[in-house]
Amino acid sequence: MMQKLQRFGAAMFTPVLLFSFAGIMTAVCILMTNQQIFGSLAAPTTTWYGVWSTLQAGAFTVFDIIPLLFVVGLPIGLAKKSGGRAAMEAVVIYASWNFMINAMLTHWGPLFGVKNFVKTQIVANSTNGGLTNIIGIKTLDTSIVGALVVAGITVWLHNKYFDKKLPDWLGTFQGSAYIVILGYIAMIPLALVTCMVWPKIQLGIAALQGFMKTSGVIGVWVYCFLERVLIPTGLHHFIYIPFMYGPAAVAGGLQPWWFAHLSAFAASTKPLKVLAPQMGFAMYGNEKVFGILGICLAFYATARPSKKKATAALLIPAGLTALMAGITEPVEFTFLFAAPVLWGVHAVLAATMDALMYAFGIVGEFSLGLIGFASENWIPLWQHHWSMYVLQIVIGLIFSGIYFIVFKFLIEKFNYATPGREADDETATLMTKKEYKSIKAGEKTESTTVNSTIDPYVERAAAYLDALGGTSNIAEITSCATRLRITVNDESKVANDTVFKANKAVGVVRHGKALQVIVGLDVPQVLESIQELMSGDGAAEKKVQQTTPQVATDPISQTAALLIDSMGTNDNIIEASSDDSDIRVKVKNIKLVDQESVFKGLNIGVVNIQIATDIVTISIEGANKLAAQINSQVK
Repeated sequence: MMQKLQRFGAAMFTPVLLFSFAGIMTAVCILMTNQQIFGSLAAPTTTWYGVWSTLQAGAFTVFDIIPLLFVVGLPIGLAKKSGGRAAMEAVVIYASWNFMINAMLTHWGPLFGVKNFVKTQIVANSTNGGLTNIIGIKTLDTSIVGALVVAGITVWLHNKYFDKKLPDWLGTFQGSAYIVILGYIAMIPLALVTCMVWPKIQLGIAALQGFMKTSGVIGVWVYCFLERVLIPTGLHHFIYIPFMYGPAAVAGGLQPWWFAHLSAFAASTKPLKVLAPQMGFAMYGNEKVFGILGICLAFYATARPSKKKATAALLIPAGLTALMAGITEPVEFTFLFAAPVLWGVHAVLAATMDALMYAFGIVGEFSLGLIGFASENWIPLWQHHWSMYVLQIVIGLIFSGIYFIVFKFLIEKFNYATPGREADDETATLMTKKEYKSIKAGEKTESTTVNSTIDPYVERAAAYLDALGGTSNIAEITSCATRLRITVNDESKVANDTVFKANKAVGVVRHGKALQVIVGLDVPQVLESIQELMSGDGAAEKKVQQTTPQVATDPISQTAALLIDSMGTNDNIIEASSDDSDIRVKVKNIKLVDQESVFKGLNIGVVNIQIATDIVTISIEGANKLAAQINSQVK
């Protein structure tokens, strides 16, 4: 179980590694547009502001699409094979889920407790009634929790069913298409359950606001704890947004209220807690500075000696992003799923630090990082309130030490797979030709670890690879819609056509060292299996180029794809025309067109073939529809 959790945590690094640069760039842009530092140069109407604001918008993209990044990243890290295809499947299934939620709330919103779904406009710095926009879809804000649930379902379906061989007449629905179909079915009940349950969870969180506002230090502790611990669910928006930008604490929100009274606070000698007691609910930036500092130091201290440099390279930019800009995802998401207990500890320590500071009279707009600390608090208010800020720094650094000690102890005690302590990547055991032949012959040896149930694609791939003269004889292999296209080093080592046909190949086209094995619409799965077998034999992956185009599932599109490949692929076709019984295709190079026997061997009803200077005439039923489809695929 721990091994699976560690693998899951490692997979989370796929999108997390994108956060560091985006965070640093965002911090720089925030600094450059701060009027407390740059004065009128950084006014919103200046070119200076416009340039940096534009750069910030681009840099912040990563944080605007965090759920989508995890939908894509998790399958890449957890799919046992074809990670790119798994990521594509996850995006489609995730979009289907959100579109279903959108439709359900559009038609039956009041039934689920969402009364104004259609009329609600999604705006920044608002809870938006628990709604958000995800890849252009108005839906419930489930943040990365929803993303991970959908991605997890997709990965499970992909690993279990991607290689499932369907009957030949359903061949176009196998592979990624099959996974999307299964995912679509699974999303129907998931969308329904989400609409039934998630709004009620959101309402429960909103009901806590009154308690937190009137409970003093305890209220601040609960507020800061929930703001941190609920980040993975997206429900933390219901905690801080009503206080910071809504009327939960003061009319208009704490942040604009603070800026409106900043000059009065700067001129007053009264304690800030007397002047602005509500600002205890804007203290959650302290953990972004002092807490993250202790966490990063603990990660570095517990990293393996051989990985300390790599760990430092990861933590320095991520830590600076948190400290300077208050963007903590680059650090927090590195351990959120690898060691979820640490996330709970983090939330408890963060809330305790904020509540203790509040008890000592420390308040202010401390929701961001050091840039915000300095520009919105320390610089304008230092003259009369410096002692409070010195106390804040002292308490903060003490908690940095507490964070370091607690995290270091827990990491070493329970051997959590935090940065620098990950288990070495497990190398997937791929079946070689020797192992395949041993299984085929019924041989069982202690060294053989391959499952005796042969994947049909692997079986065909192994047979083709052997018939092609083995891995060492392949210079390059790629595919089109229906064929493997291979360049061999020695054509004399290639088996005769009967060997290929005995393993379900329709035929073989030979042009010296260039060969085409007509596989059919299974070619993506067969190519993938060949790549794995070649990797198992120690072949360079660059020999395999996966360029299989997607073909629609209807019979006309499939037949057209087979004809296109027999005419040198769509790159060789200029245009197609037809009458009731013949297709006339103008090609660029007539030498790339297959012989008549190959066309007839496709078993798609080709009656006759005539090959002229640059025109191929094909007699076949449904010529008009096929010609139109050929033109469509070529374009």
